[in-house]
Amino acid sequence: MAEVLSVILGGGKGTRLFPLTKTRSKPAVPFGGKYRIIDIPISNCINADLKQIYILTQFNSASLHIHLAHAYIFDHFSRGFVEILAAEQTHEHTSWFEGTADAVRKNLMHFKSQNPDYYIILSGDQLYRMDLRDMLLKHQESKAEISIACTPVTRNEASDFGILKANKSNSITEFLEKPGPTRDISDFKAPETMKMAKKKGELYLASMGIYIFNAKALEKCLDNEFTDFGKEIIPDVITKLKVNAYPFEGYWEDIGTITSFYEANLNLANIKPEFDVYDEEHPIYTQMYNLPPSKMNFSSMNESLAAEGCIVTNASITSSIVGVRTIIESGASLNGVVCMGADYYENEVQKQANRGERIPDVGIGKGAIIKGAIIDKNARIGEGCRIGIDNIVRTNGEYDNYAIVDGIIVVPKNAVLFPGTVI
Repeated sequence: MAEVLSVILGGGKGTRLFPLTKTRSKPAVPFGGKYRIIDIPISNCINADLKQIYILTQFNSASLHIHLAHAYIFDHFSRGFVEILAAEQTHEHTSWFEGTADAVRKNLMHFKSQNPDYYIILSGDQLYRMDLRDMLLKHQESKAEISIACTPVTRNEASDFGILKANKSNSITEFLEKPGPTRDISDFKAPETMKMAKKKGELYLASMGIYIFNAKALEKCLDNEFTDFGKEIIPDVITKLKVNAYPFEGYWEDIGTITSFYEANLNLANIKPEFDVYDEEHPIYTQMYNLPPSKMNFSSMNESLAAEGCIVTNASITSSIVGVRTIIESGASLNGVVCMGADYYENEVQKQANRGERIPDVGIGKGAIIKGAIIDKNARIGEGCRIGIDNIVRTNGEYDNYAIVDGIIVVPKNAVLFPGTVI
């Protein structure tokens, strides 16, 4: 069997996901009640039996490192590993990673010792389920030196992606990085055969940021000063190497913004979600919490997910995600809420100490009403708080204990909203 290394890019500052990325990197952001975003690409690798995985990290990476250390431990006989390669200073390189290609280049010395035949390079902040083994087989059959996974997008979506033009044999002939909304890209239209039910009109092939490189081809591509795969490396090699497209028509979402992150989370709780976490054939792996089952006392839940260790009492929950260890008190109501849960349970001594200063307990207090919001981990929502339900003009921005991004209220990690707060 060919030797394959999977390289997952740990992301930069994640400014579009702020304030969720205030204390953590994008791939470390909690997702779906019990997962982290990084679990998606790692699970795709494991499900394809590609278990030699490197994670390249740089910014706000402590939370990500802790999660990876607790979640991914392979036995000695599988030869599998999930190894972290953080940005480091060496005699050859003294700077931070300056882009996706630069990050891989600065770690080639670590990769070469494995003597791989192929590299699979993945983004650490996308939501999809792909058979990477099939992509590898198609890459081998095509005799390509590079394969790029691509998915159909509308003209409006194409503005923010790298757009490919491929012939009937899937060889890529042109590549255009982020053409913007006004440029004429009509000659980049996807073949008529690539139609998706949920997307109407003209479609274009967008790069998913998922690449397979022959080992020698990758070394050749990085023998320069280019720092980014999409902006520089791929456009440069289209005419020099055989580059193939791997069309992917399944669900794929770049959850790099607050809006896309919020919508992708809530979609998990739909009766027929676009991304099904209940697929036993292709599970999503994550850290084992060893928490008790969630307890529901006189409560109603509709089209919602609840992770382990929650205690919900006399509450109404609709179209929401309830993360690990979430405590929801009597009379609370959640509608369209992504609640990430908590890292710990408070004991009675801690609760009494906080009450002396009127600091609410971790979780959702009595009678709190919340709509259209993201509640990050360990947040304290006091009794009688009203979030997102009153006719208040909400301007995007960062405030004392919350932020508003594209109309979505975000209560950051460890935030305290005192009883009666109205947002």
